[in-house]
Amino acid sequence: MAVDLKALSEFLQKGRAKEVTELVQQALDEGMSAKVILHDGLMDGMNIIGVKFKNNEVFVPEVLIAARAMNMGTAILKPFLAEAGEVATGKVILGTVKGDLHDIGKNLVGMMMEGKGLEVIDLGTDVSADRYVEEAIKHEANIIACSALLTTTMTQMKAVVEKAEAAGIRDKVKIMIGGAPVTDSYCASIGADYYTADASSAAQTAVEICSA
Repeated sequence: MAVDLKALSEFLQKGRAKEVTELVQQALDEGMSAKVILHDGLMDGMNIIGVKFKNNEVFVPEVLIAARAMNMGTAILKPFLAEAGEVATGKVILGTVKGDLHDIGKNLVGMMMEGKGLEVIDLGTDVSADRYVEEAIKHEANIIACSALLTTTMTQMKAVVEKAEAAGIRDKVKIMIGGAPVTDSYCASIGADYYTADASSAAQTAVEICSA
């Protein structure tokens, strides 16, 4: 009996990693393409979680366990996707700005972006403007995404924009910012490209940037 990808999506939404990995393996064994399993099973489930999270129907813990199940499923698929020439739709350099050690929001954004098929290079917390720009150049990234949770550290985002300009990559790389104290008007005032209010919107915006 062929694997039901709807069931795979539902197990992922519930964060049931064991069932997710079993179904992914079973689908591969039955000759289903890794791309179909990824898009119609795993990414479908993660997208539903993203919408529910945005609508306050699920919360951070549920998103984290769903993302863990997603990561375990994609780990099995990765070699097959590479073989099939399936490449990420874009690259994002992600991090929390210098002086700020908060990472839950950043981690959620990273998981949501990966759930939409983007490659995320997560630099962690306390990331200097220089490092964002160096990594963006090294990985030929489409986006630099900066998170801050403090009003005192969000000023570092302006430094990231300035460093990107100085390095001459401003026409190639979009700068996204987010975090509790950040606003649309702040985004405009420092010359960043996009502000998003939550992880789900951030992931959607990143996909739109990379598809443009």
